[in-house]
Amino acid sequence: MLRNLVAAVALLATAAPVLAKESVAATVHRVEITVTDKGFEPDRIAVKKGDPLELVVTRKTDDTCAKKIVIPDLKVKAALPLNEAVTLRLTPAKAGELKYVCGMDMVTGVLVVE
Repeated sequence: MLRNLVAAVALLATAAPVLAKESVAATVHRVEITVTDKGFEPDRIAVKKGDPLELVVTRKTDDTCAKKIVIPDLKVKAALPLNEAVTLRLTPAKAGELKYVCGMDMVTGVLVVE
């Protein structure tokens, strides 16, 4: 019985660093975007392919057509109520540029996926 316990503890000790690395890899990258009279700020965001991403978008003005955010390539659409944070969760699967736009495609930004 004691031999089994020692073997189990040794196994867990060697597995701990692997588990820690997996937890770090699964960390969500959070980016805050503000909608102002200038548009989406920031309007260019670098992210990593395969990493979970949270975009937290808050519209701070009524003087904009950006009352929605759309990411056409991911088929994501969300209303942006005034002064309320809206969280979009996604994981970019391929490198390149993902455009995000207002509902009228006039106010734009880009996620640069590396």
